[in-house]
Amino acid sequence: MQIILISGLSGSGKSIALNVLEDAGYYCVDNLPLRLLSDLTRILLQSGNERIAVSIDVRSIGSLTQLPQHIQALRVRGMDVRLLFLEAKTDTLVKRFSETRRKHPLSDDRLTLPECIEHEREMLAEIRELAHKMDTSDLSPNVLRSWVQEFIHIDRSKLTLLFQSFGFKHGLPLDSDMVFDVRCLPNPFYDLNLRPLTGKQKEVVDYLESDESVGRMYEDIKAFLETWIPCFIRDNRSYLSVSIGCTGGQHRSVYMVEKLAAHFSSLQVLIRHRELK
Repeated sequence: MQIILISGLSGSGKSIALNVLEDAGYYCVDNLPLRLLSDLTRILLQSGNERIAVSIDVRSIGSLTQLPQHIQALRVRGMDVRLLFLEAKTDTLVKRFSETRRKHPLSDDRLTLPECIEHEREMLAEIRELAHKMDTSDLSPNVLRSWVQEFIHIDRSKLTLLFQSFGFKHGLPLDSDMVFDVRCLPNPFYDLNLRPLTGKQKEVVDYLESDESVGRMYEDIKAFLETWIPCFIRDNRSYLSVSIGCTGGQHRSVYMVEKLAAHFSSLQVLIRHRELK
């Protein structure tokens, strides 16, 4: 049986993720109390359902501290349990709540909406560290759907190495484990012929590779990852997110992500370019 647990901040897209899984044939339950998880899996397994998706959020906070024990108990029973954590920047969540006029589950007469969001972030911090993280701040619903579909097909027995490019002017990705800054490299943006292109295209690749500093930066990042990825594997980490940032997230970071992902292709690699629409 495969069980996908979805958690994260209110307004970060958990409903979209659950809908994707339902469309993929999972038996989906929203906000199931943790104490019922074991019974649910047993009943559904007896009924022939072998894929379950359960959304767990701050409304179940009283039992969330027991989540690691529940996950371990299910794995002892031979079940493939995965935890997906969705998050977003506070200003993005404030905007989403204002647009939908929804009430935050922690709202009361004492806390403002941003304070509720930060309080929820603190309450879920321990769960976040157990999960595959997705920052949905700048994602359209369609992109989030495709990322969740990718997550379904990940082999959990292997380390998943995620390379993602981003632009610093749009903020750091919240789901980063490691961040490398390549803004010191030559910028194709200042060449009017290269400006509309991306780091995937040959003209930009040739431009960057003509400067030796680009090669040195690539070799240094590659050597760092080659040294430390085995340590994460020995630590039984399932996911490692490596973010590469330049100014706009279109040229240098995209190039570096593509080159590193190709080098580490013998591992289970995902590629995401946050700013490329």
